[in-house]
Amino acid sequence: MLYFEDIEVGSIHAFGHYEVTREEVLQFAESFDPQPFHLDDEAAAKTHFGRVSASGWHTCSMSMRMMVENMKDREQAGLGSPGVDQLRWKKPVYPGDTLRMESEILEKRRSKSRPEMGIFKSQLKTFNQNGEVVLEMISNGLIRVRDQEAPLD
Repeated sequence: MLYFEDIEVGSIHAFGHYEVTREEVLQFAESFDPQPFHLDDEAAAKTHFGRVSASGWHTCSMSMRMMVENMKDREQAGLGSPGVDQLRWKKPVYPGDTLRMESEILEKRRSKSRPEMGIFKSQLKTFNQNGEVVLEMISNGLIRVRDQEAPLD
């Protein structure tokens, strides 16, 4: 189990494998982001996308899926997240793409008001099969402290 004390600033962890299907791209777009360039090849051809592309929100969802799968494989004493500081869609995601992720720990600190809890900031990047960054975000995580009696840093 990974606790606050186990997190090292500067560490990088690679994980995930997600194959993007046309059916899923269309289904997500129909349900949550029904813009023409996410649903129709002809409409998409008239945009900078050139063809049907996944919604950025779908890219976030696929990334979240890989993060959750990673947390199952690499058990953590996680307590959720207070949010994301930055989110950028760097390149379109297309049906047929295969995604993977990397996480780099940027900083961490103990909570002064809740000493049983640590807070860490990480930069998460989602890559396509060509190694191109398609999504980048700065996220904050909450995690249990193993030794609550240890002095605050």
